Amino acid sequence: MASQGKELAEPRSRLTLERVLRAAVELADEGGLEALTMRALADKLGVAAMSVYYYASGRDDILNGILDLVVTDMETASGGAGWRAAIRNSAISAHEALERHPWACGLIMSPARIRSGRIRFMEAMLARLREAGFSAEQTDLAYHALDSHIIGSTLWEVGYSDGSEGLEDYASAFLRTLREDEYPYLAEHVRQHMLPPRPSANSFEFGLDLILDGLERIRTTAAGR
Repeated sequence: MASQGKELAEPRSRLTLERVLRAAVELADEGGLEALTMRALADKLGVAAMSVYYYASGRDDILNGILDLVVTDMETASGGAGWRAAIRNSAISAHEALERHPWACGLIMSPARIRSGRIRFMEAMLARLREAGFSAEQTDLAYHALDSHIIGSTLWEVGYSDGSEGLEDYASAFLRTLREDEYPYLAEHVRQHMLPPRPSANSFEFGLDLILDGLERIRTTAAGR
């Protein structure tokens, strides 16, 4: 009995808030947020459930903590580079962080979970837009276009990747039932999905550059007035 008690006490003594949150991230990555319960977290850490409550008052605290970890991995739009490069790098970094942890998309859209890391990220992007010469109204619209693209593209890619294992078979079956003489461009589009991934055709960066190109035109037009 003494040796069993020692085995339980040892991992408990090494427990830290970071270790708790990293374990929570792993659970969410593996099974989604529904898999993240206080009991499952305690089991993964090898401790009694009450030990986890020393570091978090409950599941909501854990959710805030793991979202903070994801946001920490996002590069802020620093003032060192030009506005476009700074925002582009920041947006790509945010997209990649959310791709690694797609469960964070829902959390990050919650107004109740706008915490210090998210505030710094938002402030930096808004600052780069305003300092580039966009008006307050243009900055508001530009920020929401960028934010929608970051989060929306991630959700779109995750949705498709969930069924990607049988995508080629599904696409082939779909083409067999499609009247290609009537829908030639849809057939062409479906075949594009069946091609191997091409690094030069990154859909997120393609869409991001369209947004940035449009913003540059707005900025240039406004400056020439």
